[in-house]
Amino acid sequence: MVDAALIRQCADPTLKPAIVEKFIAQAGSPGPLSVSVRSGNSVILVPQAKTPEEAMALIGQYVGQAVVRVGITQYPAGLGIKDVSQLKPDLVDSCQNISMGTALFGKVYRIVTTWYGNAVDEAFEDAIISWRSGYFEGKAVFTAADPGEVKLAEPKEGDPVIEPDANASAKPQDQDGQDGPKADGASDPNRAGMRIDLSGIGGSR
Repeated sequence: MVDAALIRQCADPTLKPAIVEKFIAQAGSPGPLSVSVRSGNSVILVPQAKTPEEAMALIGQYVGQAVVRVGITQYPAGLGIKDVSQLKPDLVDSCQNISMGTALFGKVYRIVTTWYGNAVDEAFEDAIISWRSGYFEGKAVFTAADPGEVKLAEPKEGDPVIEPDANASAKPQDQDGQDGPKADGASDPNRAGMRIDLSGIGGSR
């Protein structure tokens, strides 16, 4: 369980603490150094990082070649970068990871809620699914425009925390941590051009 004081200090202010707590419980990880790696439908087993340096080395090893999720919020490490040199230790800093992750999840939640037309409980669960997959109604939510201020449904008091499905995120994913709507064919994001340019990395590693 993430400390409530850390959530209050670091989480995106557009989200109420109850929303952040439920988001992390369902879609996040208990450890800031947690690194998960997937390639298509396969989970790549990686050693548990014991230091931020080890975690960053793991991220740098796989970003651009597989889908890498990092830290307390399981933030998509490859999002918005073109080269591994742009990776920052913020990814494995508890406060910074919560800040980045909740800001991105807040946008996803607003996109889903806007689709529903009002603040309904179902929007949160769909937002969690979209966070794991990177898609909602065929739209890549991580890179989609933020709809702006939207009233969001808040978890009810005593609302049980649903444990994440171990298989929920084991889907075809692209280099931004997004799942493709199909496993094969032209729409498969694994077959699209990578946003991360690793062409100049081989000579320096």
